[in-house]
Amino acid sequence: MYSLYYSPGAASLVVHWLLIELGVPHELRLVDTQAKQQKSAEYLALNPNGVVPTLIDGGTPLYEAAALVLHLADRHADAGFAPQPGDAQRGAYLQWMLNLANTLQSPLRLWWYPQDIDESLADAVRDGARRKIEATWDRLDAHLAANGPYLLGERLSAADFYLAMLMRWTRSMPRPGHEWPHLAALAQRMKARPSFRTLYEREGLTEWA
Repeated sequence: MYSLYYSPGAASLVVHWLLIELGVPHELRLVDTQAKQQKSAEYLALNPNGVVPTLIDGGTPLYEAAALVLHLADRHADAGFAPQPGDAQRGAYLQWMLNLANTLQSPLRLWWYPQDIDESLADAVRDGARRKIEATWDRLDAHLAANGPYLLGERLSAADFYLAMLMRWTRSMPRPGHEWPHLAALAQRMKARPSFRTLYEREGLTEWA
């Protein structure tokens, strides 16, 4: 059975969502980030980065949200959320997963935590992050317009779950991701899944429902 160290709405959300979708046994271990529990010696022994998520698989702690998404989708290949090696769409799938991690998740973290760069320059850091994020939304929306409705066309993949989580993170930004029409359509499809409702109930979330 998997054990997921999580905090509601954090990067652990997509891992939790996939565990629900896959229907595999798992337990949740809440990390109180307000109390800095993720910086405790006990947690750092599992994840030296001091962030969530951490997934325990067979007694081994694993971390990095994108890596956990890739791991689960491959580990449970019968669910069809990851093109397997040899599949013509495998390269595009890996491309999108890493693109989302690098071009969206990284600047989104700076939007929420500009002090990671320089607290005295918080406004400038946020502005730079916003411009990078909005440029990425432009490209993604154009891709979905030409090749959608999902990142891999008609094929739903784990990358779409990841993209939906990152859109949720922009809900308080000046121009959230769901204001782009084709991204909005993808968001609505993902939020209509029964697993999304279960996820929100378990994590006690209400925003962006």
